[in-house]
Amino acid sequence: MLYYLLVPLAKDHIVFNVFRYLTFRSFMALISALVISLIVGPWLIRRLRRMQHGTETLREDTPEHHRLAKKGTPTMGGVIILCAILGSTFLWANLTNRYVWVAMLAVAGYGLIGMWDDWTKIRTKRGVPARGKLAAQVILALTLLQIVYWQSAEAWQPVLAIPFFKGWLLHLGVWWFMFAMLVIIGASNAVNLTDGLDGLAIGPIVMAGAAFGVIAYLTGNFRAADYLKILNVRGAGELSVFCGALIGAAIGFLWFNCHPAEVFMGDAGSLALGAAIGTLAVLTKAELLLPLIGGIYVVEAGSVIVQVASFKLTGRRVFRMAPLHHHYELTGWPEPKIVVRFWIVSFALALLALTTLKLR
Repeated sequence: MLYYLLVPLAKDHIVFNVFRYLTFRSFMALISALVISLIVGPWLIRRLRRMQHGTETLREDTPEHHRLAKKGTPTMGGVIILCAILGSTFLWANLTNRYVWVAMLAVAGYGLIGMWDDWTKIRTKRGVPARGKLAAQVILALTLLQIVYWQSAEAWQPVLAIPFFKGWLLHLGVWWFMFAMLVIIGASNAVNLTDGLDGLAIGPIVMAGAAFGVIAYLTGNFRAADYLKILNVRGAGELSVFCGALIGAAIGFLWFNCHPAEVFMGDAGSLALGAAIGTLAVLTKAELLLPLIGGIYVVEAGSVIVQVASFKLTGRRVFRMAPLHHHYELTGWPEPKIVVRFWIVSFALALLALTTLKLR
């Protein structure tokens, strides 16, 4: 919105020319999202406490001491994240850019699915049936991908860029829809599985948002993309503003979610954040970098898959409890140590992913 109000004034005064620059608007989006989080957060947390008073909000698959220590903490705090991301992006992004709208719709849509699940858990303690939730995710993902493809059919290429190799593109054709859908849904649910300790899921989002912000800027810039020998996606640079909002919202929510947490993000936040990074990976043609950038989420989801498969096939458990963070918790690691160490690994993986842009 501010983009349309202030950029036209550049012809009258040069100071307004700064609003044309992606870097400036990205940083302003970050600051705005942080401020929105800090303003909305206290009011919303009070409302959630009143609404959920006496209701169990923790998952059943958590250690008993963990459940006792966090009893009474409200959930559905992801609404803070949604307000910050969408509000800040709306203020600072160029809203004629279809990629920005796809990213915003992904956050809003998956956030609503998460809110639906959170609210059902509060009311019935059972949540939305897994099939219903998955069906909603599939329909939303395919709808967003249709917008991406059909609204830019001439410019959009249904290809998969291969890291480390210059100009290597795998043409997927109609299979691109299935692949991209799996990326978005997989990322969304991986973040959801990681959300089990105070600050654990939200911290790596800061690193992922920064990494995708750099990738979006370089991918959308023809000269930078040509220099680095990466695929140029015209218009993708505007997603760096969305990434700024994502980082600011994550930092703002961390203010309330750091140990001991005042509020949990719930599915409203985790599904939306996962969909955000999955959608960013698809739009910037960095799908194969997502396992690095979101490595913590991949490992957490993988630990659940391994645990379930091992138990069904052999009757034995590989970990004391899955996801992986609960395994370390049961081995005696303090919660803050687990969280910070996972953040460190996430930071290193995000940097490693960015180095691949030059190694072509």
